[in-house]
Parts: sequence; structure tokens; C-alpha cells
Amino acid sequence: MVAPFDDIYFMKKALQEAEIAFEKGEIPVGAVIVIDNRIIARAHNLTEILTDVTAHAEMQAITAASNFLGGKYLHNCTLYVTLEPCQMCAGALYWSQISNIVFGAKDEKRGCAVMGTTLHPKTKIIGGVLEKEASQLLKRFFLEKRNLN
Repeated sequence: MVAPFDDIYFMKKALQEAEIAFEKGEIPVGAVIVIDNRIIARAHNLTEILTDVTAHAEMQAITAASNFLGGKYLHNCTLYVTLEPCQMCAGALYWSQISNIVFGAKDEKRGCAVMGTTLHPKTKIIGGVLEKEASQLLKRFFLEKRNLN
């Protein structure tokens, strides 16, 4: 029997957030943070709307989850994000002490792995969940951007 609340289920929720970002003209990255199979934070990129380079989906989700929990640490939480976190977001995730990170598409140029960013020693990271869907959304966004310019 397939568990109703698995990595694919929650990554689909993150992809819904990425679609919202796409519709707003933001780079389509979405994120949700989950504890005990419950989504406690939903977010997407807002860097253009807020004119803030730190307004990545992960940063927005960390803030929302911390507010929900009433504390700065995200123990027993899992971040689902459609794109591998960048160095900045990985640093914030380090300090939040999040337990798990699950991402969709790998970021070959700016991802935390290629940048050599250290995550918290207790944080587990899994990549490639719905990678094709996440990658296609990003590619569609940038193709449309190039065709408009």
C-alpha cells in the first residue's frame, strides 16, 4: 500500500507553490515545510515582487514555519523544495537545524552541493524527487523569458 503522505505527495504541494511563482513572473521555485505529515509553511520565490534577493522560497518557508512553531529551530521538520537550495538558503537551513531537505531539480551552477556548502550534521538531504516536473517548469519559465526579450 502506498502511504498517502510521502515525498511525492509533498513535492507536488511544493510544485503548486512554484506554479504560483511562475504566474507572478518569479523564478518558479516552491517550498513547503512539513512536521508530522502536516504542512506548516507554504512559500514561493518573491525576489522580484519584494525586490529582495533574500526572498527565496526556502527563506520564506523557514520564517513561516518558525512563526508557526514559535521558535527558531525546525527539528523534526522536512523542507520540500522544487530546486536544490542555494548557498544562502542552505546556510539558513543549517542554522534552523532542519531535520530533512527533499528537493526536486539539481542546481548545477548555484546549488549547495556544487558550492560546497555545509548543512547541519543531523540534516538528511534527498534530491531528485519529481525532478523532471521541477526541471520542466524552470525550463519553460526561462524559455518564455527569453522569447519576451
